[in-house]
This record gives sequence, C-alpha cells and structure tokens, in this order.
Amino acid sequence: MSTETAAHRTRPVPFGVPVAVLGVFAATLCAPPATATASTTDIAPVERQRSAPVGGASAATTPSSYVVQPGDTISAVAARFNLRTEDVLAWNGLSWRSVIYPGHTLKLQPSSAPANPSPAVAPSAQTTHTVVAGDTVYAVAQKYSSSVDSIFAANGLTSSSVIFPGQRLAIPAETGSQVVATSAPSVAAPQTTTASTATSHTVVAGETVFGIAEQYGSTPQTLLGLNGLTSSSIIYPGQSLVVKGSEAASSTSSQKSASLTAEQAENASLIIRVGREVGATDRAIALALATGMVESELRNLSWGDRDSLGIFQQRPSAGWGSPAQIMDAERSTQVFYGGHHDPNGQSTRGLMDIPGWEDLPFTEAAQAVQISAYPDRYGQWETQAYSWLALYG
Repeated sequence: MSTETAAHRTRPVPFGVPVAVLGVFAATLCAPPATATASTTDIAPVERQRSAPVGGASAATTPSSYVVQPGDTISAVAARFNLRTEDVLAWNGLSWRSVIYPGHTLKLQPSSAPANPSPAVAPSAQTTHTVVAGDTVYAVAQKYSSSVDSIFAANGLTSSSVIFPGQRLAIPAETGSQVVATSAPSVAAPQTTTASTATSHTVVAGETVFGIAEQYGSTPQTLLGLNGLTSSSIIYPGQSLVVKGSEAASSTSSQKSASLTAEQAENASLIIRVGREVGATDRAIALALATGMVESELRNLSWGDRDSLGIFQQRPSAGWGSPAQIMDAERSTQVFYGGHHDPNGQSTRGLMDIPGWEDLPFTEAAQAVQISAYPDRYGQWETQAYSWLALYG
C-alpha cells in the first residue's frame, strides 16, 4: 500500500462543525471551575418553595385572579391552586349554589381591605369565636348577644360571605352596632309604617337585608323569598322591597296537599326508612318529605336547575357528591339528614348538622339545608308531610 493511499484511508471523517463552535467547546471544557466567591456574587441563591399552608397556596405562587374556562368548577379551580373552596367562594362573594361561567374572573387572593372598611373596634371591646362545623353568622351572633351586622362589620364580611370551620371571628361588644351605624352616611328614617302593617320598604344607603328583616320582625330568608332574591343578591338605595312581619308571612303560607303516584310513594317510603335508620325524629323525617316534594315532587330527577339532581336537587358543583352519588336516592337522603351517618362527612351540612334545628320554624329548618330562593314553600307542605309519614311509615 502506498503512503498516499494509507493517508487517504486514515483521514478523519469531518463532522461539519464550524471551527468557531469547536473553539467555544474547548474553552468551556478547559475553563477552571468558578470560585466560591463568584458563585455567591454572580448567582442569586435559590430558595426551594416551601409547602403551602393548609389554607391555600402562598401569594407568590397563586395568581391574584383566574379566568374561568369551559368545564371549570369552583372546587376544581380551588384545588388547582391549592386553595380551599370556602375561601374562593368568600373572596368572590359566592355561595355554594352559585354557578360560574367561562370568561368569569375569579379572585384567588383576599382583598387587601374591604371596599368600605368599618372602623376597627378596640381590642378590649371584643372577643373572638372559632367557627365549628354547622355554625352560621346568625347563630354566632345569637350566642354572643350581638347582631349579624356587627359581626359582618367587625370581620369585613358581607351577606354573601361564607364562614368555615377553624375561621376566627371577631365578636364586638354591644357598642359594635353603634360602630356600624357611623360607617354609613347619615340618612333619614325609612318612610314606612310599623312592622305589623308595612307591606313595602324603600332601601336607603347603608342598609342590609339582615337589618331590614330585623326591623320588620322577619327573617332574611323570608325577605329574600318574598322578593325573588338569593343570598348573593345586592340591594341598592331606592329599591323597593316587599316586607312582612313574621305573623303576616306565616299567614300567607297556605297548606298544600297531594296524592302520591307509585314512584312518589316509593321515594317517600325510602325517605322514611332512611330516617329511621339514622335515628331521625318524626319532625326531621317530615322536613325531608316536604323538602323532597318542593325540590322534585318526590321524584329522583336526572335533571334540574343548573346542575341540580335527584330527590333533593343537590348539586355536584357545590360538593354534594358526584352525579352518580346524588342519583343514588338512599345516599342523597342520608346526605340531607347529615349527622354521623352522612357519607359526605363534614364537607356538606345536613339537617342534623345545624345547631338548634329542632327549635327552628319548619320552613327555616329546611331552608338552612337547601338555601333556596323560595324558603316559604317548604312550610306549605308541613301538614301533608306528617300525613305521608303516618301513611307510609
């Protein structure tokens, strides 16, 4: 073999890499390691993200808002950002029955301050209350001989806010109601007659549904139902509200009756049987029967308002269970009763989870579970519900 041929056969194969690039590689490989001083001055220290607290992700990792996409639910959005559903509801003035739509912007962090902050109450003039499962603002106010408006003002809440177990509420002293009054502009007294004869009320600046209901001896639920409002509705100065005292409201709730079909009778018997199994009283069973009649006419419906399903028209998006679980009539009845036999645990609140439900008027006890826009309808089936209990029980 000739020298020329050998040289030809041993010639290295070109890789097509520019000389400049090879030079860079060589310089990189040959460069001495950076000193400790250079790493501390040229490279910022990286702090690993700490796990978020139970209440939600930190502000550094959670955006301040989120635009709802098709298929989103409030609970899914909350889980995506490691937040609690109750917090997202409260920050956006929503209730468990609220519906979100694509394009809707949700707040994912609490506001820095309420829109109309109330003057702070002196620390010596208030105590605190830790919310437990089943608590309502009204019940907390009654426990401490305070008012709903005072607790709202002391904690920066509104009528659409949601409280949750573990939350700490400031409880103002008796002077708290006076503090609330000073936070609103001075207004003339409403031009209405006494509570026993009044039929309407014109809203003035600074008023709330709770305050108006208290003024006329009614309840917020009754006032909302009379005016076709929900807990997330907003009232405004100049708006005319229908108002009635508690006696007048109850007199308008005429009793209804109905003969049940075979399907309805079967569901009524199921409600009674499940009630006996979980230790419910006759009144609790009557409440369940009346509620089932109002919500679905005692039928296990596969459709309803928004995503409501089943005998009690419970909503998957509000955490009552999956569609299949809600359509399980026995399970959904257990969820309505609540208590120790509730398959949802403490994620939802049934009748027996509500403090003092036995002492509430019939329609208010059902309303405390269902949060309906028409609470007076439950009471219209009270007499008939006891008749069904005697017939099918």
